[in-house]
Amino acid sequence: MYTVVILPKAKDDIRQAALWYNEKQPGLGKRFVFQIRQKVEHIRQHPMAFSKRYEDVRLAVMNIFPFTIHYSVDDRVKTVLIIAVMHTSRDPKNWDRRIKE
Repeated sequence: MYTVVILPKAKDDIRQAALWYNEKQPGLGKRFVFQIRQKVEHIRQHPMAFSKRYEDVRLAVMNIFPFTIHYSVDDRVKTVLIIAVMHTSRDPKNWDRRIKE
């Protein structure tokens, strides 16, 4: 089984989106976070299930909310690194700045 590490910027992505959803409808942010957790658990159990989109970064599309989870896999240490959680309207190439920061 793989270990999941979520970068602080990705945690901030999730937090900001949840706050925004809660402003639109109370409780919707909680539902968003729940859906993120479910998708991350799926990634943890099946890290190769999603194809590589950029170099070694894979992209998992959320089922309900218009967000994508950008992550990389290190098979040597059985770790999944969540790099970004981005709205689909944003330029997905912005994830690469996360690696350099």
